[in-house]
Amino acid sequence: MVFQLLEKQAETHFRDQFQLEKLSFLQNYTCLDRQALEKFVQVLMEAWEKGVNPEGNSTNPSNWDFSNSFFFAGTVVTTIGYGNLSPSTVPGQIFCVFYALFGVPLNLAFLNQLGKGLNAHLLTLERWVQKPGRAQVVQTLAVAIFLSTGTLLFLVFPPLVFSYVEGWSYGEGFYFTFITLSTIGFGDYVVGTNPNKHYIPVYRSLTAIWIVFGLAWLALVFNVGADLMEKFLQLKWHKSDLSLAEGATTKLEDEPEQPRIHIPS
Repeated sequence: MVFQLLEKQAETHFRDQFQLEKLSFLQNYTCLDRQALEKFVQVLMEAWEKGVNPEGNSTNPSNWDFSNSFFFAGTVVTTIGYGNLSPSTVPGQIFCVFYALFGVPLNLAFLNQLGKGLNAHLLTLERWVQKPGRAQVVQTLAVAIFLSTGTLLFLVFPPLVFSYVEGWSYGEGFYFTFITLSTIGFGDYVVGTNPNKHYIPVYRSLTAIWIVFGLAWLALVFNVGADLMEKFLQLKWHKSDLSLAEGATTKLEDEPEQPRIHIPS
């Protein structure tokens, strides 16, 4: 319901605007009729679905050079799946199935080991701050620094880079960052796809490496958050049970003792 309230009006506005643009195009180019325009729009949509950007010309960089292929392979094993690019040939589709069949479990095992390493550092920090004599302020500050460092590296600084390279706003860069690292991957924002920009060859490869380490970090944050929420709920339920037990005990104590009737034998 919330998404409906937020997005439906904008969708209607964009749809009406698109129809007006088509009418204006037909009025400016009278040699075309509506049927020819609709056919051309269909060609553009089919090209986009095949991963071909209709902007620019045939000199646009390939979607399947080494850097883009490396980035695509990373989105497969991490199960992000932006949807803007996919194999179009039958051999490519078959290989993608087998690659994902073996690559996804291996990536999960790698992320698991990486998460264990991060968790070990977190436990070491936790044992250090829990030593006797440590001030509560120092303990809180140490944990905050540990969490803030990862947040800066994976959630705060990357949107600055993406907004600079891609021409996005910071909000759009942060949106892409979180949607990517949470493996939601809508595909509405993807790095390295603007044909009007010249990217360095390793741009998308470095992004893929950032994604792998960012996934491990965000998974650790989600696990810590889930543990804290579970402990909070258990504490709340425990207090509720204690309150019910105390209420029942008080009720029994307040009830007057019933007189006993002795029946002679």
